Amino acid sequence: MAKRITRIAKLEFMAMQAKPGAELASLGINMPEFTKQFNEATKERAGDVVPVIITAYDDKSFDFELKTTPAAVLLKRAAKIEKGARNSGKEIVATISVDEIRKIAEYKLVDLNANDIESAMKIIAGTAKNMGIKVDGMGEIK
Repeated sequence: MAKRITRIAKLEFMAMQAKPGAELASLGINMPEFTKQFNEATKERAGDVVPVIITAYDDKSFDFELKTTPAAVLLKRAAKIEKGARNSGKEIVATISVDEIRKIAEYKLVDLNANDIESAMKIIAGTAKNMGIKVDGMGEIK
């Protein structure tokens, strides 16, 4: 008999730091097993925020898919800032290079709705602009 999906949840944990808690309890899955598998799967990404999509089944089993670190986290790291601008339209909190945008776009490409690196770079640059981060050399992107 096929397993029936009971819930699909999108959560974020720090790599190697998932632990049983309220957000996992509400899914009705085997929490210790999930945390063990998640922490093992993310040991190469220590220090990163790791989005995860968890599919819970009626027999308390689960599947999960790891996603790339959010663009905002990567942009803050590249710009060496704690948080974005309060008023992004008027305030610039940092400046990063187009090369840094390219690196982030290459990493994020698998999770973005983009077919090529230039489109991905435009998406990441838009996120940077919304955070009050100026991108030097953005005119170089076709």
